[in-house]
Amino acid sequence: MNRSEEFMELEHRYGAHNYHPLPVVLAKGEGAFVWDVEGKKYFDFLSAYSAVNQGHCHPKIVKALCDQAQTLTLTSRAFYNDCLGPYEKYITEYFGYDKVLPMNTGAEADETALKLVRRWGYKVKGIPENEAIIICCEGNFHGRTITIISMSTDPDSYGQYGPFTPGFVKIPYNDTKALQEVLEKHGDKVAGFLLEPIQGEAGVFLPDEGYLKTCFDLCKKHNVLFVADEVQTGLARTGKLLACDHEGVRPDIVILGKALSGGVIPVSAVLADDEIMLTIGPGEHGSTFGGFCLAGKVAVAALEVIKEEKLAEKSEYLGKIFRDEMNKVKSDMIELVRGKGLLNAIVIRPKNGKVAWDVCMKMRDMGVLAKPTHGHIIRFAPPLVISEKDLREAIEIIKEAILSFE
Repeated sequence: MNRSEEFMELEHRYGAHNYHPLPVVLAKGEGAFVWDVEGKKYFDFLSAYSAVNQGHCHPKIVKALCDQAQTLTLTSRAFYNDCLGPYEKYITEYFGYDKVLPMNTGAEADETALKLVRRWGYKVKGIPENEAIIICCEGNFHGRTITIISMSTDPDSYGQYGPFTPGFVKIPYNDTKALQEVLEKHGDKVAGFLLEPIQGEAGVFLPDEGYLKTCFDLCKKHNVLFVADEVQTGLARTGKLLACDHEGVRPDIVILGKALSGGVIPVSAVLADDEIMLTIGPGEHGSTFGGFCLAGKVAVAALEVIKEEKLAEKSEYLGKIFRDEMNKVKSDMIELVRGKGLLNAIVIRPKNGKVAWDVCMKMRDMGVLAKPTHGHIIRFAPPLVISEKDLREAIEIIKEAILSFE
């Protein structure tokens, strides 16, 4: 048994079996690369589900973490500290909102947004207590809590976890007519519409051009909050700071996570203006670690890196290269290439019994790490700091891996 097998066996024996990882054991990361315990180097084309947009162990972000960790790590919100206020000022000005509510994980941020939507619905819109409706989309992935999976249409996410939280109406994604029908029928009781601008976990599903803007306009017409889950699509991943920026839409509530810390610690945030945010008062929501000292320093550094290194522009430029090159590949296994910026996917058509998992295993052997989603789709999302030269080298490996099954 080699070292990799030893570590995998430890996880299998002592950890819950709630993941099915690609069999590779990573020990080091830098920029767009990771190394396994045997010292083999790989291109990382998953970026921890877009949490390391700024690259592994970015020196500026790591320095912010280490410097603060030696001074003060946690106060809880029972007291003020000298990190939170400056962070809140920075992030609200960065995105142009009145207030931020800091949390830790993407799921927590989504839960926070749901509470804000309902609270606004009752206190501002005047919906009768306990009758608020939140519209969500089929194929969504917003997290793993009981309430969030109550919105899910994926049996793997919701199966045998009921009873579920009521108050949600599910409509098809990329269907403005379906949204319009629900709003016209139940608009007086609808508090918000929650969606991912691009459905990431579902396989990088892009809506039609104009979908976000039309949905936003419908929400405005019916006095409904437009809520964007930008946990995976935000922070330069799709070629803009936020994916909603592609259509000039300013959501009423923005949900951020993952790359908000550059993958260093869990940091998430919910952004909204005062009319929405101030519906929650002291003692009515919170988190011991939400907005803790390390989070404030790390998030500011992570956001500075995005601007200083022009990662949105880089993502836009490199993403076009990736899709152009993959569309040139002559293979029966490639059914479709789609994406925006450096959030891309290839839909794999099974061939001779070989499926997306086999392609990912072949790529692993050749030095590129990616992971299937929903069995037949491979998501390709390298750190945004990857150079064009390295991207093109990785593309050649991906091509060769796919063509090896011809």
